[in-house]
Amino acid sequence: MRRRALTLAVGAALILVANAVALIGVAYNRSGEPESRLVLSQRELGRPWTGYRNKENSGLSLTLEWRVPALNAESSHAYYSSLGGSPAWLDERRMAELGFDVERAKGNDRRREKVISQSERQMLVVLELAGAAWQQAREQARQRLAHQESLRQASPGAKELVEAEKRAREGLAREENENTRLFAVDVGTDLASLRAKYPDRSRYLILKGKLRLLSTFRDKQPVVTGYLEDRGVHQINVPHALRGTFEAMPPRAGGPAERKPPFTATVAVGQRLEPRIEAVAVP
Repeated sequence: MRRRALTLAVGAALILVANAVALIGVAYNRSGEPESRLVLSQRELGRPWTGYRNKENSGLSLTLEWRVPALNAESSHAYYSSLGGSPAWLDERRMAELGFDVERAKGNDRRREKVISQSERQMLVVLELAGAAWQQAREQARQRLAHQESLRQASPGAKELVEAEKRAREGLAREENENTRLFAVDVGTDLASLRAKYPDRSRYLILKGKLRLLSTFRDKQPVVTGYLEDRGVHQINVPHALRGTFEAMPPRAGGPAERKPPFTATVAVGQRLEPRIEAVAVP
């Protein structure tokens, strides 16, 4: 009985210590002036999907949705609103500067696969709101539509070209009105250096993210790039006092016809580079 009581006491103490550490971390993250503060909208903050919440989970969180710039107007992921990927600026030289073993990743022996599979590491990711990268994405969407219009006009009877033009038109509408305006524009390891390069704290937020090596072939030659992960990296808990705004909205059901109810939210990034919601407004 004494051993069992001791085990229970130790377990309870560990829980108390863990909770205390978590509370200290939250307090530190909120201390002082925020590292950045941005006003985001439903385009950048994804609400829970249907079935996301249940009776056992009384919390509510939003997903910070961001993407990487498409390589060109014909990029296959240019139609998606949020997707990790390999931006052009994460080339071999940049990855080597960040400390990745690019040369070994380009090899043709067993070490190559091991280097690539074990390459993921935490980095600081710079996200730009409604800047040059978003302007480029809109211009690419316009170029896709213009290209499909010219093809359809040259062959007016081709049903597949009519459908392609329709998709391009819908893609432009999503880019103008729905897709996230947050783009990953840089990565690094030193917060001070990145903030000096991107001083506007209402336009650029810096968060922790995941970066790994990606090896592909171009003209039958191995090419190494960087791949930014977006899988569940940035979840933002909604304070209890602000949950009513989101709980009154219908959950996301998915599909191309879905429209997100409009809102704006002030998001502050604290000392630990963890985002939190300070205020929410609904038009």
